[in-house]
Amino acid sequence: MLGTRVLSQGLRVSEIGLGCVGMSAEYGDPIERDEVQSLGTLERALELGVTLLDTADSYGPYTNELLLGRFLRGRRDRVVISTKVGQVLDPVTQRFVVNGRPDHLRTSCTASLRRLGVDAIDLYHLHRVDPEVPLEDSWGAMLELQDEGKVRALGICEVGVEELETAHRIAPVAAVQSELSLWTRGALSEVLPWCRAQGVGFIPYAPLGRGFLTGSIVSADFSAGDIRARNPRFSETAIGVNQAIIAGIKQVADRHRATPAQVAIAWTLAQGDAVVPIPGTKRVAYLEENVGAASLHLSADDLDLLSRLPEPMGSRY
Repeated sequence: MLGTRVLSQGLRVSEIGLGCVGMSAEYGDPIERDEVQSLGTLERALELGVTLLDTADSYGPYTNELLLGRFLRGRRDRVVISTKVGQVLDPVTQRFVVNGRPDHLRTSCTASLRRLGVDAIDLYHLHRVDPEVPLEDSWGAMLELQDEGKVRALGICEVGVEELETAHRIAPVAAVQSELSLWTRGALSEVLPWCRAQGVGFIPYAPLGRGFLTGSIVSADFSAGDIRARNPRFSETAIGVNQAIIAGIKQVADRHRATPAQVAIAWTLAQGDAVVPIPGTKRVAYLEENVGAASLHLSADDLDLLSRLPEPMGSRY
C-alpha cells in the first residue's frame, strides 16, 4: 500500500498519483481507447492506495472528466481530484490555445464540477498562463472560485519563479505541476527549489518521458493520433541517440532488480518530500509496475549515476 505526502496547506495525497489523460486522449489510436479497461485501472489504483487522480477539461476535450465523473460515483471520499483549466481546443486549427480570461475560468469551473459530479474540486490548476491576460486577473478569478467553495486548493502549471511569486502574493499556491523526468530536468534549477523554500508541493507530469524512459520504445512507430508522432524527441534519429539515456537507467534498474520505469519514478520521488509524480497509464499491469516504484530506494551512487545521464536529443515539444 502506498504512503502519503503533503503537497501544501494540509492537502495529503498518495505519494504516487495517476495521470488520466491517456485514457481519453493524446496517446495511441482513439479506436484503442477502452473505457471499461480504464475504469478497471482506476479501481485497481484505489486498491493500491492511489488517491490523487489528475485530469483536465482539455483532455478529450471534456471526455476524461466525464470518465472520472462516472468512476467517482460512490467513491468521492476516497479520491483527491486534480483538474485544470485554461487550455481550449481551437475548432479550426485543432490545436490548443490558452484562455486565462476570468469569465472563461469561472464558466469552465462550473462545467468541470458538473462533468465530475462533485461539489468542489480538490486541486484546481491554471493549465497555462495566458500571455494576453495579466496573471493577477486570472489568479484573482481562481481565488474567487476558492472563496466560493468551488475549489479547495489552487495549483499552477509550467511557470517560472517570477510568475509563482506573483500568484503566491495573491493567493497561496498549493502545488506546481510541470514536466520533470530523467530527460526533462529544467524545473530542478529554480522552480523546485522555490517550491521547497515556500512549502509548496510539486507534481511532475510525464515522469516516464511519455513512455520513452520505460525502455520499450526503440522505433518511431506511432499512430497519427499519438502526440509523440509529432514530438522531436521521438523522431527515428532521436530515439536512436536517446537510447544512451536508457542504458544508464537500466544499469541502476539491474542493481535493484527493478524496471527502468520504476527507476525513473523513484528518481522523481527522491527530489523532495512534497514531490508527487503522476505517471499515466490506462492498463493495470503498468499501474502496478509504476506503484512499485515507491518501494525502490535509490542510493547516493544511483543518484550520482542518474545525474550524469546525457542530455536528450530533441526539444520536448
